[in-house]
Amino acid sequence: MDFFLVAILSVVEKLQTVSFYFVLNLEWQNPFATWDPQDFCNISEIVLPMDTYWSPPIFILERVNGQNPELNYMVLMHNGSFNSTRPFQVTLTCSLIILKFPFDTQMCNLTIASFLYPVTDFVMKTRRTPAEMMKDSQSFFLTDGEWKFTNLSIIEYTEMMDDRGFSLVTYVISMERRPTLYILNLILPTCALYLLDMAVLFGPSSLEEKINFQIAIILGSSMLAVILNNSLPTSSNKPPIIVVFFLGTFLLMIMAALDTFFLLYQQRKSLRLDKVLRSFQQDPHKLPKRPPGNLAKGSPQLLHPPRKAQGQGQPTKHLWQLQELDPFLPVLEKVLLYSHLFLSLFFFTVISVKWSS
Repeated sequence: MDFFLVAILSVVEKLQTVSFYFVLNLEWQNPFATWDPQDFCNISEIVLPMDTYWSPPIFILERVNGQNPELNYMVLMHNGSFNSTRPFQVTLTCSLIILKFPFDTQMCNLTIASFLYPVTDFVMKTRRTPAEMMKDSQSFFLTDGEWKFTNLSIIEYTEMMDDRGFSLVTYVISMERRPTLYILNLILPTCALYLLDMAVLFGPSSLEEKINFQIAIILGSSMLAVILNNSLPTSSNKPPIIVVFFLGTFLLMIMAALDTFFLLYQQRKSLRLDKVLRSFQQDPHKLPKRPPGNLAKGSPQLLHPPRKAQGQGQPTKHLWQLQELDPFLPVLEKVLLYSHLFLSLFFFTVISVKWSS
């Protein structure tokens, strides 16, 4: 038995299925179907329908859908050797591990089995080595799409069922995803949006303009997340690294927006305090007075304005505290920005290590 992989038609991650187009060549011996070519005008081989003589009843274990081969003929040699070459287009179930999507490599099994005859009556063997089949498959390979056919291995074993052994042959097909499309459509745009978000965060614009830009960038990144959600399966044992990458980038953008909101709040708070203290400095008699009912209790009649320090032009104590508050805002802004930058570098380093491992 020989196997030739011709094309990888489709891989559906959500359904965990793979569609292959391959050619299966079977050869078996029948000692009751022999003749002497000299007795029949030197005819050494003939072509017959598959139902003329007995043929191996085989099926594919992982098959969930597909088309039956239309080439239902076989070649009979004068020495009783039968040869049948049939193309198959089948959809197989395959456990797709998408942890490193789109830099992943998948291995799918294609098992040829026959449970009608035990191993004492029917044994399946491969005629050539996996390296020879791999070489021929690459020469016949037709598609040049998302998936690249990388390796082929063969496992021959006996499966025990109800104290009876049955012969099985499993072809392990290894294929590697070409990630160029996903890099250009998902990863690079996300990185570009995040760099734009960092540029807005460190830019010279006002805090109100920064918030508007950051919200627009967050909405743009959410559209990329919708595209990613359409290509990934709905359930998985571990979340793919690209999901962690998108979620982490999204959270970092939200953190940057929250930092800007906090700085804007501190700035508005400082401006309000500055306005109040300046009004007190210009007209100290505007301070609120005690109600007349408290005079009998020995309380002071009014709140005296803060005394000035020595010298006519010296600021009051409250204004001295405000001068200490003003330099606090640039320091707070630098602490938030650089902590956000270091957290981003750490996150992208971890993601790069996980993808490359």
